[in-house]
Amino acid sequence: MATEPTAREAKLIQYLNEAYGKEKELETALKAHISMTSRDAYKKRLREHLKETSAQAKGLERRIKQLGGKAEAVSLPGPEAASTAAAKATAVAKKGVALAQGPLHAIRGTGEAEKLLKNAKTELFNEFEEIANYLAIEELANALYDRDTAKLAKEFRRQEERMAGFLQRLIPQLARQVVREDIPAKDRKPAPAAPARTRPAAAATTATAAKPRAATAKPKPKRKPAAKKTTATRTRSTAAARAKKA
Repeated sequence: MATEPTAREAKLIQYLNEAYGKEKELETALKAHISMTSRDAYKKRLREHLKETSAQAKGLERRIKQLGGKAEAVSLPGPEAASTAAAKATAVAKKGVALAQGPLHAIRGTGEAEKLLKNAKTELFNEFEEIANYLAIEELANALYDRDTAKLAKEFRRQEERMAGFLQRLIPQLARQVVREDIPAKDRKPAPAAPARTRPAAAATTATAAKPRAATAKPKPKRKPAAKKTTATRTRSTAAARAKKA
């Protein structure tokens, strides 16, 4: 008879099962996106990530079993995530949702570029959710001294970060392609704004402005009268003149 997981193991199984369910869901969505993609580089990267996603699901399944749980697509809170009966019921519902998403993605947008843009946006959203999943698992495992689970989560998180980086570079390209496909060149810029009307100036103001101002001559500075020579000054001058003659 199998022993029930401890509280420590049950908590790790809970979060690992959430990540496992997301990976299984994305396997279906990625297959649908690959079938819709005509851009070679994009299709190639999606195929590579589909392989990563499948490998991640298998790695999570192995780790869950090693911890004494059962790998199922579970979104239940608490230790109930380790329960086989609860896991099966939730897995059936999540699988149905994932299968339905594929056909819905195929009818997105008005043109090919817009379909790809919407798919890429959804993929980026999912990548960030997976990054959050693995970051949480890594920190939980570190706090519970589970080095194997922490190492697994770190490896998978880095894979998701690389895919997210690819999508962040791709989305601007697809957005510009949507403009080229859906918007005529003549309509890509806004219509020029109408020139602002200026109010005519009042007649009196215009006349006043047109009339030149009379120049005002500046008064010339008055010269100061020469200082009168004093009697002492004249006496000294006369004495000096006589000295020269002598």
